Amino acid sequence: MNRSVAFTSPNTSEPVVVSDRLRRSLRDLRVSVIETCNYRCPYCMPADRTPEWTERDHASSANRLDFAEIETLVRCFARLGVSKVRLTGGEPLLRRGLPDLVARLAAIDGIDDLALTTNGSLLARQAKALADAGLHRLTVSLDTLDPERFSRLSGGRGKRDDVLAGIAAAEQAGFTAIKINCVVQRGVNDSDVLPLLAHFRGTSHVVRFIEYMDVGTCNRWQRTQVVPSAQLRDLIHARWPLRALEPNYRGEVASRYAYADGAGELGFVSSVTAPFCGDCHRARLGADGQLYTCLFAAGGTPLREFIAHGDAALTERIAATWVGRVDRYSELRGDVPGSEKRIEMFMVGG
Repeated sequence: MNRSVAFTSPNTSEPVVVSDRLRRSLRDLRVSVIETCNYRCPYCMPADRTPEWTERDHASSANRLDFAEIETLVRCFARLGVSKVRLTGGEPLLRRGLPDLVARLAAIDGIDDLALTTNGSLLARQAKALADAGLHRLTVSLDTLDPERFSRLSGGRGKRDDVLAGIAAAEQAGFTAIKINCVVQRGVNDSDVLPLLAHFRGTSHVVRFIEYMDVGTCNRWQRTQVVPSAQLRDLIHARWPLRALEPNYRGEVASRYAYADGAGELGFVSSVTAPFCGDCHRARLGADGQLYTCLFAAGGTPLREFIAHGDAALTERIAATWVGRVDRYSELRGDVPGSEKRIEMFMVGG
């Protein structure tokens, strides 16, 4: 397959569809706006194995894309068929002035789904501004409702009540069907699955259980810690009967289920036991402008330097990178050469 794509006009209104070497088109983009976090969750950014960055750290903040650069990049991704953008981190709500970026991205032609993933700790004070700026959807990470376990799982830095207050504020701001993400680890929080569901049953929110993944290299991942989605589904079904739902769209990462009694919806993300690489249409943009074509990538492609060359050159750079993509780590896992080296999750937004 030809790895170069030519563009005649940076202002063309019709997106150019590009596919990688496994015929996967580019549709979703995750944009990390900051690589720091106020939590130190052991499965993502354990305190004993990650640096203590702060927003005042000039070395890291100076390397971040500014809002104009992010807007330019997202506009070029939209020219290649991206219609869904998710803002991530680190913890994205640590990025100052984030509602301004949301407003910029919401105004880009072709972007019809703009979402944000957050740990929820700072959401209460920002939910209304995000909604007013044009944010469409929210995902909040919440691994347990037990206050002590929550504190431990956040590295001793978070309070469960702050997250619940953030969800309440988001509801008041008009966000419905908030996704609640829970990473399940055997012997850590697998006993919290049913209480978490009981709390959100009967609401429009969707709890999604994510298999613990070997993202990055600092979380000391072991397969024995993974609780298979099928096991959780059987546990939940025995308590509240479930029925399977059709995907909302091709390539949706979560398998959808509804309570048989009509009390809502839940989902499972099973990238360890049931990989979905074959339908992965997602790219990731690091806060420093690196393009990653896989969550488990060992390195990225720098894009920032191409911004000065204009939209056409930047779009061609993105397209050429995507056209050469062959990533399918979750299907191959240990058979991937160099798989012992991977970018950390807090750098690419999960």
